[in-house]
Amino acid sequence: MQFGIFTVGDVTTDPTTGKTPTEHERIKAMTTIAKHAEEVGLDVFATGEHHNKPFVPSSPTTMLGYIAAQTEKITLSTSTTLITTNDPVKIAEDYAMLQHLAEGRVDLMMGRGNTAPVYPWFGKDIRAGIPLALENYQLLRRLWDEEVVNWQGEYRTPLQGFTSTPRPLDGVAPFVWHGSIRSPEIAEIAAYHGDGFFANNIFWPKEHYIELINLYRQRYEHYGHGSADQAIVGLGGQVFMRKNSQDAVKEFRPYFDNAPVYGHGPSLEEFTEQTPLTVGSPEQVIEKTLAFADFFGDYQRQLFLMDHAGLPLKTVLEQLDLLGEEVVPVLRREFAARRPAHVPDNPPTHASMKAAREASSVTA
Repeated sequence: MQFGIFTVGDVTTDPTTGKTPTEHERIKAMTTIAKHAEEVGLDVFATGEHHNKPFVPSSPTTMLGYIAAQTEKITLSTSTTLITTNDPVKIAEDYAMLQHLAEGRVDLMMGRGNTAPVYPWFGKDIRAGIPLALENYQLLRRLWDEEVVNWQGEYRTPLQGFTSTPRPLDGVAPFVWHGSIRSPEIAEIAAYHGDGFFANNIFWPKEHYIELINLYRQRYEHYGHGSADQAIVGLGGQVFMRKNSQDAVKEFRPYFDNAPVYGHGPSLEEFTEQTPLTVGSPEQVIEKTLAFADFFGDYQRQLFLMDHAGLPLKTVLEQLDLLGEEVVPVLRREFAARRPAHVPDNPPTHASMKAAREASSVTA
């Protein structure tokens, strides 16, 4: 099973000091966090894509390419690549280029985005969000899978005899996840293509996500990719840890209370009771994370959000130390022990997809 972190790249004032990082400081902190994630033994670093304040990661491939040059093992991903407002031709070329630079250590998560003003900024209509996502993704797959593409659709100019460059590394396109919190159409397209489905599993009770995950599993089996329990599922989560749970709650409370995404609403205690957020000891994080599989079934990727709400870099790095040293080793062992032999333990990687492609060409 893969474990990692994902960032939304928010620039938020630290409520305990009143200090707001500059955009430059926040960007450099994100790259430091990614490198430290590899150092503590995590498998994945993923960044969001945002084009509005208070967020800074507007160019994920630029950031991931920089990180790729300074790491060796960690998989570089996105926690959203905007399939609606990005041109599929640019996505195809940008992520193939990143594949080459990172020696295949790349996958990405497609999403529609949840910021309405972004659509007109890029010349799109939010009311066409679902059709845009479906059409753009169908074109993206063809651009990766076919050497020469002739195509005509509703939302961009036609293509005639077009070849995107560079071609995917070793002829194998990056593995794609689809992230959604409310759209069955996205779960359907993930299942149709045999792609992964990611539920961010943060802001709402677990019951909010189970219907889409179950739909994805059922349709994955329907399209002949394997049994429902073999579908490739990823989950998010939020944690804040200290050795002593009372210390964790005391330290995190001002960050929670003032966070732009959930501050000034339910109390910390109410939020941790109602959602997957865990604030406490490493043992409590282990217990709550293991319970995800009891509800959602066996899954392949767990990402944690740890650098949000104005937490200083030093604190985030301490969180990563606890995650890598005390939490993830136990989770790996426990999840492996409960996973049936026929259920994949990891999502597809460049190496595994390349091997499968070569094997199919030999038997063809």
